[in-house]
Amino acid sequence: MAVNKWVKYLLFIFNLLFWISGCIILAVFIYLKVNKDGNQITNESIPGIDLMIAIGVIVMILGFLGCCGAIRENRCMLLLFFISLLIIFILLLAAGILGAVGEDKVKDWMKERLEKLKPLSGQPENVRNDLEKLQRELKCCGLVNGPSDWNAVPDSCRCNATETDCVPGSIHNTPCVTKLVELMEKNMEIVLGIAFAVAILLIFGMAFAMILYCQIGRKEGATTGTGTTTNA
Repeated sequence: MAVNKWVKYLLFIFNLLFWISGCIILAVFIYLKVNKDGNQITNESIPGIDLMIAIGVIVMILGFLGCCGAIRENRCMLLLFFISLLIIFILLLAAGILGAVGEDKVKDWMKERLEKLKPLSGQPENVRNDLEKLQRELKCCGLVNGPSDWNAVPDSCRCNATETDCVPGSIHNTPCVTKLVELMEKNMEIVLGIAFAVAILLIFGMAFAMILYCQIGRKEGATTGTGTTTNA
């Protein structure tokens, strides 16, 4: 029995798309990491970017593995590819459920991490500079409690002349943790969108890989059976 060429090339195209999705994940999260400008405050409060970069690399490797398995009709590579996709799908599903159920816990965890940076005036100069830069960008003041987190409120907490919704010279009352939560939620929308697209690709990939795996097995069985009959 011959291997269905449509399945073979569909699996190859899928793995090409899978590899491209890995490149996109890698590019997006490298951009998010670089876009934070190495700010220690955001490094503390918005974790997981390094993990997603690692996932992007893994997805690229698996896409390459699947392409080779499909073109070479290698059952071992296809089985390894199927098992890897299944593990990633389960982990992705578990992460999505935990993220949806534990959103409030993540916010509380973020506040606890930022709380450790108080008192702000006692932090090293590089940390204070990062926070002041963050305050200017996000238009906030302090970390958890607002301006009261500072012994002496810095100029970065004050509204500037370009802000239309704030009187120049007055102080922003919104603590930076509120703005960081909004930033995290915005990033989470990107993450969930990518995760949903990858999950769909995983389902199709597992189906095509198993179909091709079974077809190659039947082909090899038929070839072995024919060889045995001829020898007899």
